Parts: sequence; C-alpha cells; structure tokens
Amino acid sequence: MHWLEYLPFVAVGFIAQMVDGALGMAFGVISNTLLVSLGVPPAQASARVHFVETFTTAASGVSHVLHRNVDWWLFARLAVPGMIGGALGAYILTSIDASLAKPFVLSYLSLIGVYLIWRGFTHEHKPRTPRIIAPLGFFGGFMDASGGGGWGPIVTSNLLVQGAEPRRVIGTVNTTEFFLTLVISGTFIARLGLASFTYATIGLLVGGLAAAPLGAWAAKHISPRPLLTMVGIILTATSLIGLYRALA
Repeated sequence: MHWLEYLPFVAVGFIAQMVDGALGMAFGVISNTLLVSLGVPPAQASARVHFVETFTTAASGVSHVLHRNVDWWLFARLAVPGMIGGALGAYILTSIDASLAKPFVLSYLSLIGVYLIWRGFTHEHKPRTPRIIAPLGFFGGFMDASGGGGWGPIVTSNLLVQGAEPRRVIGTVNTTEFFLTLVISGTFIARLGLASFTYATIGLLVGGLAAAPLGAWAAKHISPRPLLTMVGIILTATSLIGLYRALA
C-alpha cells in the first residue's frame, strides 16, 4: 500500500487514544466502529483493535505511572478478573454471536453517561473507596472482548459512580487494560491466526502510540468536575451511536 492510505487509520488511532488516555475510554469503541463500518467482520475487527491496544495501553500505562495516576490497590483488584473475563469473551466471540446483549449494555451506559454529566455540573466530587471492583473487572473484560470495546466505558464509569478519584480511576483503568488486551489478543491469535491483522492495524498502532503520552498528561492536569463531565459526554455519545447502529 501507498503510505497515504495509512493516514486515515493513523488519524483514528491518534484521536481514539488521545480520548482514551485522557478520559479512560473510547479507543476500542471508536476504532472498532470504524473497522466494522468498513466491512471488517466483528471478530476480526475486535482482534485488530485489541492487538493495537496491547501496544498503546503499554505506552499509556507507563505514562500514567510516571504521572502518578495509578491506584495500585485498585489495580490489584481489577487485573485478574478483567483478564479472565476478557479471555472468555474473546473465546465466545469467535464461537457464537454474542451481540444480542449489546443494545441492553449500551442503553445502560447511556444512562450512566447522563448521570455523570449531571454530577459533573452539580456536585463537588467527594472521594470514596469503591466497593464493587472484581465483578466489575470481570464483566468489563468480558464485554470488551465480545463487543469489540467496553472496558473503559463500563469500568471507568462505574468506578466514578462509586466515588473513586477521577484521575486515579482513569490512570488505573488504562494501566490495567494492558494486561487485559494482552490476554484477549493472545486468545484471538490462537483462534483466528495472524492472518487477521492487516495494514489497518499498523495505522491504528502508529496513531495510538503517538497520542498515548499526551492523554496521561491531560488526565493529570484536568480537575475532577470537568473530567466527570467529559467522561459523561463521551460515554453518552458513543453509547447512543452504538445503540443506533445495533438497532438499525
């Protein structure tokens, strides 16, 4: 391919990772939506996105660690359940159609997004220790693999609803996602083979790696209330678009 043909995928990777690194969500949703809209089968689209995320989440995770955005107590409780759920979701997606539950999950996330917008505008953030963590990690990992994206929207939004500090939620969720995507990518490679990864994967990877350090810097320097509001807006918009596509 001519190098110009990679540019649209580089741009999508850059924008998606910039949003994901700053707000803790949307790389998988944005990238997967693009690939599926271009005619890539859902399993292969999810496989390519997660392969790219193995590298972008590594870069993003290192950046968040350097900016001290990671809560290691929370990390320890999310990582293993997330990896187990991710491996199971990847296996199911390559075996059966797991899209039937997607409209219900997207409807739920849309409501969570609206709630976060309301909280961002009307409430002062008062940090609380989240209580529901491991089951949330398992469900987020499962939906991320089977639906082509969802770890950030599900895990980040629910931890914020429980009162966790936005900056550390975003940093921890991004850092944990590296281990999740490593397991999911390995499962997809075992089920689909390396032939599923094409030039689109390279473009997404280049754009995502370029944006990873910028997202971590933004998460550190934006105060909690604007972070809550922006997370809510991105979550609501991507969920409603996904819901429309799922029902169309």
